[in-house]
Amino acid sequence: MSDLDLEKKPSVKPGSSENGSDAGDSDALKLADMGYTQDLSRNFGVISLIGVAFCMSNSWWGISASLITGISSGGPVIIIYGLLWITFISACIGASLSELASAMPNSGGQYLWAYELAPKKYSRFASYTAGWFGYAGAIFACASVCLSLGQACVGMWQLGHPDFTIKPWHAVLAYQLVNFFCFLFNCFGKLLPAVAKSTLYISLLSFFVILITIPACAKEHASAEYVFATFVNSTGWKSDGMAFIVGMINPNWIFACLDSATHLAEEVPRPERNVPIAIMATVAIGGSTAWFYCLSMFFSLQSLKDLINTPTQVPILALYYQAVNNVAGAIVLETLLTVTGFGCLIACHTWASRICWSFSRDRGFPGHQFLSKVNHTLDVPFIGHCVSCFIVGVLGLLYLGSSTAFNSMVTACITLLYISYSIPIICLWCRGRNNIEHGPFWLGKFGLAANIVTVCWTIFSLVMYSFPSTMPVTTGNMNYVAAVYGVVVFLLLLDWFIRARRSFQGSHSCVEGSK
Repeated sequence: MSDLDLEKKPSVKPGSSENGSDAGDSDALKLADMGYTQDLSRNFGVISLIGVAFCMSNSWWGISASLITGISSGGPVIIIYGLLWITFISACIGASLSELASAMPNSGGQYLWAYELAPKKYSRFASYTAGWFGYAGAIFACASVCLSLGQACVGMWQLGHPDFTIKPWHAVLAYQLVNFFCFLFNCFGKLLPAVAKSTLYISLLSFFVILITIPACAKEHASAEYVFATFVNSTGWKSDGMAFIVGMINPNWIFACLDSATHLAEEVPRPERNVPIAIMATVAIGGSTAWFYCLSMFFSLQSLKDLINTPTQVPILALYYQAVNNVAGAIVLETLLTVTGFGCLIACHTWASRICWSFSRDRGFPGHQFLSKVNHTLDVPFIGHCVSCFIVGVLGLLYLGSSTAFNSMVTACITLLYISYSIPIICLWCRGRNNIEHGPFWLGKFGLAANIVTVCWTIFSLVMYSFPSTMPVTTGNMNYVAAVYGVVVFLLLLDWFIRARRSFQGSHSCVEGSK
């Protein structure tokens, strides 16, 4: 009997579920049917799960980090209307993920769905590719959030000390300190639900405070024509359409991490119901908060030139300072934004560690014997968490050599995650949407339409986001995303041919029985 055929009995932790031990037993038994043991306690409820999922994207915070960059690639138009478009796209992606998460709730997410749905001949490689791309996207997302927070901290210091000149190493040092600080929160599993709820409430409270304060304090307000009809093309592209397309990456970034809740499916009761709720709530809350936040900021904008050339290197902080005309006030508002960002990074660490752990228990990574271990005292996959945060720390050093190359990881984050979403969707089409057991969240023909939109947008973003954001192209502004893809694919194939093609399982479920 092979390792793939071993039947595993559930390890139930009585009372570990927020809904009581009966619900915990039932969920563990369902998990056992997929061949897995209940290794982590079901500490999360639906609110804390929404907290993790929303704080992961934290759309209104994310748009703050890319607000001014987007203006140069389309002006307010790219943000205001681009957000509406990206919210629609994200709703389709969220619906597609929710259908699969409801039908096959498991912390493996994309890679497990791909394995279960793909034709047997291709199932292991399809699963393996989805797992690698999903993890790479998660790590790049952690790195991009880390840098944004590091720059915010250094920018606040500069605002209070005008004679201070920011160097790249200042941001990298802050990056490493932020990464380590947020690392600590994911060392204690039972603490995470409370952290998730707290950051959700802090984020929404900070959103309303800033939403009201900035327009109220601004001496002048932009016209509706400027906010809704002004198109700015400072990219060097002769085509405004091309400038608009390459600028879409800014609003797109904030919704790139919609799969986060799926990787907590084994830590929440009734995941077939609660995971889709968390995913769709993330899109609804994120889309509405980000859009109204942008309206508030654009109407309060005083001088775009001063924002772009700010010595703080944090344009949104400069906008706050323009509006309140007070250093302390601007720093307080930016601190609210930064605390919200800390919640985002904590959630990103949770997400990356769960992908690393779940993929490793099916032998997806080298060193899976260690990465797949759960520290039952801490109730977390501690080794996987440590390794993920270490990789994020190493990637931060890239910023010292080339900020442009580092920023290319943001683009790679979006497209790699989208590919990891599309792989199981295409596998679902191969199997037939009605040839699997549906979960409580199933949209029928609307689900098929959402699938088509998701795959089409993946192809579109993979091609169009590879173009440089500014012209003419130099070594300083080149889009190195193709090189990032190349490194990920090289590592993937190297590991596949050396090790994984013989040892990767794809799933603990019986190979023959699952096909």
